[in-house]
Amino acid sequence: MVKYEVTVYNTNCAFAGTTNNVYIKLVGSEREGKRNRLNSVKGSRALIKGDVAHFTVSCRKSLGKLFLIELDKQHFPFFQNSWYPSKVEVRSPEGDTYCFPVHRWITDLEVHLFREGKAVKAFEETHTLAKYAREQELIGRKRDYCWQELKKGLPHCIKGKSPLSLPPEVRFSYTKDIEFGWTALTGKVELHLTGLDKRNMPWTDIDAFERVFRCKTTEISEYVEEHWQEDEFFAYQYLNGVNPIMIRCCEVLPENFPVNDHMVFLSGQGSLTEEIERGNIFLCDYKRLDGVTANTINGKKQYLMAPLVLLHKREDKLMPIAIQLKQTPAKDNPIFLPTDSEYDWLMAKIFVRSADFQEHELNVHLLRTHLLAEVFAVSLLRNVPMVHPLYKLLVPHTRYTFHINILARLLLISEKGAFTKFTASGGEAMFTIMKRSLSSMTYKSLCIPDDIVERGVRDIPNYYYKDDGLKLWDIIFKFVEGVLRYYYETDDVVVKDSELQDWIRDIFEHGFLSQEQTGIPQKFSTVAELIKFVTMVIFICSCQHSAVNSGQYDYGAWMPNTPTSLQHPPPTTKGRKEDIMMQTLPDISTTVKAMSILSLLSKESSDFVRLGQYPEQYFSEGFPRKQIKRFQRELHKLSVSIKARNDKLSLPYTYLDPANFENSVAI
Repeated sequence: MVKYEVTVYNTNCAFAGTTNNVYIKLVGSEREGKRNRLNSVKGSRALIKGDVAHFTVSCRKSLGKLFLIELDKQHFPFFQNSWYPSKVEVRSPEGDTYCFPVHRWITDLEVHLFREGKAVKAFEETHTLAKYAREQELIGRKRDYCWQELKKGLPHCIKGKSPLSLPPEVRFSYTKDIEFGWTALTGKVELHLTGLDKRNMPWTDIDAFERVFRCKTTEISEYVEEHWQEDEFFAYQYLNGVNPIMIRCCEVLPENFPVNDHMVFLSGQGSLTEEIERGNIFLCDYKRLDGVTANTINGKKQYLMAPLVLLHKREDKLMPIAIQLKQTPAKDNPIFLPTDSEYDWLMAKIFVRSADFQEHELNVHLLRTHLLAEVFAVSLLRNVPMVHPLYKLLVPHTRYTFHINILARLLLISEKGAFTKFTASGGEAMFTIMKRSLSSMTYKSLCIPDDIVERGVRDIPNYYYKDDGLKLWDIIFKFVEGVLRYYYETDDVVVKDSELQDWIRDIFEHGFLSQEQTGIPQKFSTVAELIKFVTMVIFICSCQHSAVNSGQYDYGAWMPNTPTSLQHPPPTTKGRKEDIMMQTLPDISTTVKAMSILSLLSKESSDFVRLGQYPEQYFSEGFPRKQIKRFQRELHKLSVSIKARNDKLSLPYTYLDPANFENSVAI
């Protein structure tokens, strides 16, 4: 007889332990062991949450190199509970240690197969049982993770009516579920107790709103309150606010934006043509919003414009120099200038900021991070087994994405959702805007180095999103390159990997609806193509999401800076008064409900897992583990340098500090 030492690591989360009988079967290259019950002197207390339990399994002969274990759980009569082991380690009689990652809930009485942690591609499988286990895993995954059309013309999503329809291992943890629910509930209770959520009337003045705003502020939201009317801060938000990818260099002034030198360069102090040639003129064009039907809120028609904004780089500052609120030039569509009266210019900027809210939330935030992250995740789980190197690399970046996205579909963009009811683009307009966004999306725009070049914004000073984002991309790229070149030594290996090809094909078909003009790969032909695409996936799911999500309350809590809707049409002539501004801003109930939602979506949970942290340890080989350690060191160095820079800034940019954001789209 030979003995195998089995160590079971139980996940340290609520209800992860079990008192049921657990059985294991070891499978090696030479033979299979028998199904053994895991007995311990602790009895039913051996497999409690967060504990490490040790067992001995006897076999008549050595099984050879272990590559598979079978686990099942049999409950006592009338008593069953779930079990969530993180991994199983087995030490053989020969002295070798094998690690079997599990990281899933076992809730039924079925036999579950788990592979040894060494990454293996499909064409490398030699054992019949290993091939069978691989096939069965994907069959089960395709049953559990099904595609569903959200709306025609939009990326497909996971099929599920509620988070409870998801497999338990991809739902929120008990801790996060309680915290998220509690935050949402307390927000509703606060609104109900104040009665503000029922007051469908305009604000009387800024001071009235300020008294409500003061109840919950951040350092940045207070800065926004103080500076929101300033032109420099208005322009700054295009660089380091929640929508930092809108601005682009203006190479040719659009025909529908008839700005001339006399408007923007008084007394012949400059020339638009010369400044455009120098690369000093920038444009923000909200044409995706043109022609959509604005919402009706509390029985009142709302207004949403599709403005054009011209900005000028002067030394180390960016300043707005012209705003046109509608796409078609006309007498009743004046071009507003900083030289206009205070309230004419301020009203123009308010309409721009409201348009920017819609563009940010629907395109930049929801579509380009949440929905794409979901596409990457569904395709990964349907096509790539746990033993595959790509799965091990990417699955940590899918954490909680399905759960939060289903909640968004239920609570935000559904027929009775908060976004539908309380924003100017709520209702059918939001789907129109997202469809337009997807049809114009490109692969280059998802890769920050390409995007920065394509938008012509590399030389804008104080563009911290660009600076930090490029450094993060480079760090992630080197990490991904190090890991993937270990498993894919040549381009031929990439081409031969059928599971890898299935993954990208599903993304192209279900995420980008087979639109070739996007430039999204339909297959991988080289290692370099694979490395770049995987880098993009990790960047989108972690860095990009943080950049466009984390500051929502900071920049949106002071409502005049980011109105979710506007109640009066845009000015058709110049000569506005302050009372018109207050009547135009969202009413009281719309304002406080938006503040509550933005607060909820900006709050991190206590089980936060930041970029570069991999507590599950899917990789067992030494080389990828070394790459992870190197990755963590590089992220730490970047974090230190970002903090040092921010210490010198009156308004720090923290959203791309790797110490501050999660591995995945989890909120």
